[in-house]
Amino acid sequence: RVRRLMRQMGLEAVYPRRKRGLSMPDKEHKIYPYLLKGVQIERADQVWSADITYIRMYRGWLYLVAIMDWFSRYVLSWEVSVTLESEFCVSALEQALSFGKPEIFNTDQGSQFTSIDFTKILLNSSVQISMNGKGRVFDNIFSERLWRTVKVEEVYLRDYQTVAEATYSLGRYFELYNNQRLHQALGYCTPAEVYGVAVGTPVALRAPSVPTALTHGDESTLKTPSFCLDNG
Repeated sequence: RVRRLMRQMGLEAVYPRRKRGLSMPDKEHKIYPYLLKGVQIERADQVWSADITYIRMYRGWLYLVAIMDWFSRYVLSWEVSVTLESEFCVSALEQALSFGKPEIFNTDQGSQFTSIDFTKILLNSSVQISMNGKGRVFDNIFSERLWRTVKVEEVYLRDYQTVAEATYSLGRYFELYNNQRLHQALGYCTPAEVYGVAVGTPVALRAPSVPTALTHGDESTLKTPSFCLDNG
């Protein structure tokens, strides 16, 4: 009966979708141990993490990587790609590190993150590398919560026709997420407020960029603050 009434009203339920296998390991790459068991997250730039999720478009798939500070939930950088090659992850890492560095950087064991191109940047920056245990997605729980939020509040509500459209819409969403979305776990502050206070840096400089050709759309969707009532 509920489904029938929803159809009559033109409503559709939003359901979480099963995560596809994106993190394929490479047997030739070094796997680093997980360093965060029992660690208390007490300050900004203590732990960053990166993860990849997929987005269904009108035709094909788009892959999204984001790098997040665990303490503040601030998204330091993000990139999209139509392939799962490591380049877009390396690009996101370079963007994030241009503003500072963490003590520990955590990822899963996917080949994008175990690649020499990715790990050498961290090692050259004197950052400790941590990797989830095999099949242990909750070792990177903050990234998993981020994807849940992004999917429910942005991706599942859109029907991206092109990569450019998806990039623009995601850029607007991450601006809202960082600068206007209030988190219960952060004392009803935004990630930008918490991260900026903690590191003493104007966080506006750290906002992910949106392609220049796509920055002239309607910004009205960024005017209303959102509230996060979970502990993520």
